[in-house]
Amino acid sequence: MADSLIIGLVVFVLASFVGFEVINKVPPTLHTPLMSGSNAISGIAVVGALLVGGSGNGTVTTVLGVVAIALSTVNVVGGFLVTDRMLQMFKKKEARS
Repeated sequence: MADSLIIGLVVFVLASFVGFEVINKVPPTLHTPLMSGSNAISGIAVVGALLVGGSGNGTVTTVLGVVAIALSTVNVVGGFLVTDRMLQMFKKKEARS
């Protein structure tokens, strides 16, 4: 049990460093398409959290699953709102008559 926890923690830390470096190198013109892709990945996280939360393996698993569902849903909704706002900047303004 402790070995798998340490391996999982190492993978998480390494993925965090790699993700930070990759995101820092993205030019602003590519941000909106990448944001849409990350929204899709967050949607997959919601489905995974639903599976974990509904597995019925114990109280701790259910509570962590519900927390994961809430946080993933906030991430998806926030990502779509940010993407929509960024896309609004590229629309042409209509002239008022």
